[in-house]
Amino acid sequence: MPNRKITVIGAGAVGSATAYALALKGTANEIVIVDINEDKSMGEALDIHQGSPLLSEPVNVYAGNYDAAAGSDIVVITSGVGRKPGQTRLDLVNTNVQILKAIVPQITRVCPDATYVIVANPVDILTYVFCKISGIPEERVIGSGTLLDTARLRARIANYLSVSQKNVHAYVFGEHGETSFVPWSIAEVSTINLEDYKEMIKLKNGIMVDLDYDEIDKYMRSSGAKIIKRKGCTNYAIATSVCAICEFIFGGVNAVATVATMLHGEYGLDDVCLSLPVLVGNGKVQGRILPRLTEEEMQKLHHSANTLKEIIAQLQLD
Repeated sequence: MPNRKITVIGAGAVGSATAYALALKGTANEIVIVDINEDKSMGEALDIHQGSPLLSEPVNVYAGNYDAAAGSDIVVITSGVGRKPGQTRLDLVNTNVQILKAIVPQITRVCPDATYVIVANPVDILTYVFCKISGIPEERVIGSGTLLDTARLRARIANYLSVSQKNVHAYVFGEHGETSFVPWSIAEVSTINLEDYKEMIKLKNGIMVDLDYDEIDKYMRSSGAKIIKRKGCTNYAIATSVCAICEFIFGGVNAVATVATMLHGEYGLDDVCLSLPVLVGNGKVQGRILPRLTEEEMQKLHHSANTLKEIIAQLQLD
């Protein structure tokens, strides 16, 4: 395997879990962890590295400063304060925008050719800010967006239908937050539109239950807050989704992922970052898939975009 180097900025719960997931899956063979708290980044890197002889693929995991990130193929930015119980992702905007603004010039100086994956919340806003201030081409800036929400959605639908999660094709569009929505009109299970599943799927054993769309939506939307209330943060599932994005970036064929990117006229939306199905491969965003949406779904998408634009209008990016 050619050398694949990933830098993870932030050694908190999400950053350390991401570095660990990348090592376990063999996504990269060189992983650098950078954090303002050098002891924390060194401890996390050493802990992961000491298990590396037992992994299927060799990987070198170490801590370093920004200069150590030079030559990275991908830079993952997780730095920022996390949500506390009762907070929305948008509540974090001012603090985390300032943290990002401090990071950007230091990392882009040494990694001008990397692809950047933004993970810290509010991810859509931070992806937008990064696009505006970094000078990195937009096709190499990807927010983790609603990929995790989409995974949660598919898992819940799969439970209802007694099928593998891999056979469920449904998506969460819009903001990674309160205004996200599920375009049910395009949801499918093994080529069958979800509206027709009871007529088309015949189980030999068991009963095909009715889909409770409201319950599924609530499960997807509230999962993060429930986890934060119980353990103080979310980290494993988001780390897995970030690992998947990195694998898509390294991939030689385009993969479809609901991630946040800058829009330029798609669905009549411009100058905002939010999640739609994006084609990712060979190091960058290669395009988008724009399915036909119902009028109600279009309204929800524009509402999500306008909510984000209201926040963007209050930002000072100079």
